[in-house]
Amino acid sequence: MSYLNIVLNMYITLFPAIVAGVLNSLFCKSKLLSKLKVPIDFGKCFVDKKRIFGDNKTWKGLLGYILLNCIIQVIWGMICSLCNLNSRNFFYTNNHNTILFNILIGFLLGLFYALFELPNSFIKRRIGIEPGKPPIGFLKVFFIFLDQADSVFGMCLVVAMFYKMSLCFYFVYVLIGALTHIVFNMLLYFLKVRKNMF
Repeated sequence: MSYLNIVLNMYITLFPAIVAGVLNSLFCKSKLLSKLKVPIDFGKCFVDKKRIFGDNKTWKGLLGYILLNCIIQVIWGMICSLCNLNSRNFFYTNNHNTILFNILIGFLLGLFYALFELPNSFIKRRIGIEPGKPPIGFLKVFFIFLDQADSVFGMCLVVAMFYKMSLCFYFVYVLIGALTHIVFNMLLYFLKVRKNMF
């Protein structure tokens, strides 16, 4: 299999998660379920008197990631069956493309996407980077990449649970996912969905 086909299969596999991430940005900006726009850390501070995660990590966002991933994964599973894409989707290499299986995948993708963002937020609060604000100085490039890669580490780990891959393959998948995340964030910024490009 050519490298181009492998990369295409990577995108086919995580296409629902990409769409869910974009839609969740719109969902979080909307007034729907606004009562759930409560910080995951409930406004609590760590022992250093700084917020644990900050205001941008909310229960609404977590719920949105999970629900949207479940819905879109089920729809994508149907599309993959109709368009003969099952063999190109890593999730279906060793598993049957069923509604229940897709709900499980959607749940895990949404959960891991959200959970893997939290350590990054925790670290940024410790070093004084405000929620939603870009870092400055020599840390800027590092955190720009980490901001795009953190959730991708989680999603690729979900893929690795169902599709055997080498460590090298995993990290290449994360790199491609992070670069894709950067492109989509730039697009969302120009569409005025995001306040900051990175």
